[in-house]
Amino acid sequence: MHKVLIANRGAIARRIVRACATLKISSVVVFAPADAEAPYLSEATEAYPLIGNTALETYLDQAQLLAIAKRCGADAVHPGYGFLSENPTFASKVCESGLIFIGPSPTWLEQMGDKVAARTLLAQAGFSVFAGSGLVQSADEAARALAKIGLPLVVKPSGGGGGMGMSVVRTESELNAAIERSRHIATQAFSADGVFLERWIERPRHIEFQILADGAGGAMHLYERECSVQRRHQKLIEEAPAPGLSRALLNQQADLAERICGELGYDNVGTLETLYEDSGQFGFLEMNTRIQVEHGVTEAVTGLDLVATQIRLAAGDPLPADRPPLQGFAVEARLYAEDTQTGFPSTGRLTVFRPPELYAVRIETGFQEGQWVTPYFDPLLAKIIAHGDTREQAIGRVLVALRAFSVEGVTTNRDLLSRVLRDQAFLRGELDTGIVSRLQRG
Repeated sequence: MHKVLIANRGAIARRIVRACATLKISSVVVFAPADAEAPYLSEATEAYPLIGNTALETYLDQAQLLAIAKRCGADAVHPGYGFLSENPTFASKVCESGLIFIGPSPTWLEQMGDKVAARTLLAQAGFSVFAGSGLVQSADEAARALAKIGLPLVVKPSGGGGGMGMSVVRTESELNAAIERSRHIATQAFSADGVFLERWIERPRHIEFQILADGAGGAMHLYERECSVQRRHQKLIEEAPAPGLSRALLNQQADLAERICGELGYDNVGTLETLYEDSGQFGFLEMNTRIQVEHGVTEAVTGLDLVATQIRLAAGDPLPADRPPLQGFAVEARLYAEDTQTGFPSTGRLTVFRPPELYAVRIETGFQEGQWVTPYFDPLLAKIIAHGDTREQAIGRVLVALRAFSVEGVTTNRDLLSRVLRDQAFLRGELDTGIVSRLQRG
C-alpha cells in the first residue's frame, strides 16, 4: 500500500493523515468548500476539492470520490467513520475498482448493517441478545411480538444508527403509532422502512468491545469502552476501563466477543456494542463495522495505534502478536458547537480556537482558528482525551483541558461536559444512559 485516499473530513481525516505518515504512506484528502481552510489539507500529501456543498453532494458522492481516487493514483480508500464508512455498495465499488477498502469486507458491512440479521447471527453464535422480534410487517405480527417480549419495548429501524427512529412503547395502545413513526423516520433517513421490536431496558449501561480481526479466524479484543454518558443517543463522554464492574466479568464478555468474531471470520476492525443491565446481563446492541469516534480511548490505555493497525490489516499484515496490557485509565470528552438548551448546532466563524497543550492530554480536531463551523456537517469541534494512573486523575486532566480550551465565535457544550465530569454519581462510577438527561432536568 503506497497511497490512501481519505474519504472523510474533520478530526478523523486528520487522524488518518497522521497514521499514514507513521507508516510512510502518502495520504490524499478531499474537501468540501466548508472545509477549505481545514488544517489537515496542508498536512496531507495531496488535497483535492469536492464539487458541491452538502454532505450528499460531497462526502457521500461515491462517483466523485472514486474519480479522485483514480486521478491521484491511490491504491486504497479509508472511509473513516460516518458518511460512507459502513456502506456496502461503496465498499464494493472500491474493491471492484481494484482498490483496497480499509475496513471490513462489503459482506460484513451489509450483514451487520441489518440489525435484525446481526441479532440473529450473534445469537446463533452464542452471544446474548435481549428478547426481540424479526421484521414486523403487519399489526398481527406486532401484536404477537408484543405478547412474547412484554412491555415496555422499543421499536427500532433495522438499518441506520445513532438512535434515529427509535420509539419506546409503554402501553399496548401506543404500539401501532410507534411502528408507523419509526417507519417514517427510517424511510426518510435510511431509505428503508424495516422495523423490529426489542425489550426496553430502562437504565442500562452502554459498554462496547473493540475487536481486531484478520478474516481468517484470527481475532483479538482490546478490552472495553464505557459509553453510557449520552445525549439523545449520542455519546458525549467515553472511558476505559469501565468503572465499577469486575475485571473478570468484563474480560469474560470481551473474550466471548473475540471468540465469536474469530469463528465467524470477521475482518479488520469492529466494535461490538452492548447494553448492560444491573442483573449482570450483557445484551447485543449492534456491531459497528468501522473505526469508532472514541477509538483514542483504547489507544490511550493500550499504547496501540488503532488506525495504523487498521491500515496494516487491510494491507494483509497479521494481527499484533500479543494483546497489550491495560495501562491506567483514559477519558474522552466530545466538545461540540452546540446550544445545549435547544439541542441545535451552533454555527459561525471560530474567531478564537486554541486547544491547550497539556501533559497526558491529546486533542483531536479538524478545525483551526478562523475557520467556519457550517450547518452542513457534524458540529464536533474536538475530542479531548486524557490518560492517568487513576480514573480520578484522567477525569481531572479532562476538566483542566476543558477550562484551558479557548473557543469564541460559537456556543459549545463545554459547561455540560464539565458538569457531568464533576457529578458525584459519575465520579462514583454509577452510570447509565440517562445520566445526562437527569442532570439537565436538575
